[in-house]
Amino acid sequence: VGAAAPARLGVLGSGTMAGGIAEAAARAGVPVVLVARAPESAQRARTGVDGSLDRAVRRGRATRQDAADALARIRFGADPAPLADCDLVVEAVAEDERVKREVFARLGALCAPGAVLATSTSSLSVARCTEPAGRPERLVGLHFFNPAPVMRLVELVRGPATGGPALAAARALCGRLGKTVVESPDRTGFLVNYLLFAYLARAVRAVERGDADPAGTDAAVESGFGFPLGPFALLDTIGLDVSLAILEQLHEAYREPDFEPPRLLREAVAQGLLGRKNGRGFRTG
Repeated sequence: VGAAAPARLGVLGSGTMAGGIAEAAARAGVPVVLVARAPESAQRARTGVDGSLDRAVRRGRATRQDAADALARIRFGADPAPLADCDLVVEAVAEDERVKREVFARLGALCAPGAVLATSTSSLSVARCTEPAGRPERLVGLHFFNPAPVMRLVELVRGPATGGPALAAARALCGRLGKTVVESPDRTGFLVNYLLFAYLARAVRAVERGDADPAGTDAAVESGFGFPLGPFALLDTIGLDVSLAILEQLHEAYREPDFEPPRLLREAVAQGLLGRKNGRGFRTG
C-alpha cells in the first residue's frame, strides 16, 4: 500500500515559488498553510495566488468555482505555529544556504517529530540546507519548477539518511498534484539545471557576441525545437537574479566553462532587470 498524500501541507515563504506550490496543492484539494515573514508578505502572497488563479480561469484551465475553492483551502499568515499541525512542510525561501539552515533549525523545533520537511532549493545541497532540523530520516528535497501550478516535473532529492517513508510521502504529495517525479542525487543543480543552465548561458553569450538577438533566438528555438519558451523568455520567467545565482553555484561546483555567468546577464541584474517578477527583463517590459 502506498503512502497517503499529506492531510495538510505547510509552505514556508511568500515568493513566486511558495505561492505556486501552495496553489498547486490547493487546486488538487490539499489544505495548505502558507507562512510568510510578515503579514504584508502574506497578503502579497495571497494577491499573487489570486492573480494566478484568475489567469487560469481566463485561459480555461479552471472554473471560477475551482479558483474560489482553491483559494479558500490556503491559510495565509505570518504565525508559524500552524505548521506544527502539517504532515509535510516545504521551505521555499531565498536561495541562500545560510537563510535555509536558519529556517530548518526553526522547523526542526516546531514541527511534529513525524513530519517530513522538504527544501525546494533548485541548486544548493539538500543535506546542507536541511541538516539543522535534526531528524535526518525525514528530510528531502522537492525541486518544483516555475510556474509550479503548470510545470509537471518535480525533482525528488534523497538526503544521505532519508528514509523510505519520507520518500514515499513526498512521492504521494507529488502524485496528488499530478506531477511527474524524477529522483536526483544531491548534487549542485541536480539533473535538470545542470543541463538547462549551460544552454541558457550559451544563448546569452551568443547575443553578447552579436550573433543573435533575444527575440530571434527565442523564435528559432520555439519553432525549430518545439519548446514552449525560448531561452530568453525562460530566463525572464525564472528570474534573471535567480538564474545568475544558479550559474554562480554551478560554476563554483564544477568549474566548467559553460557555467561561467555571461557578462550580459551580470549587467542586466546590476541594472535591476529581474524578468517577469518586476516587469523588466530580456523579453519583458
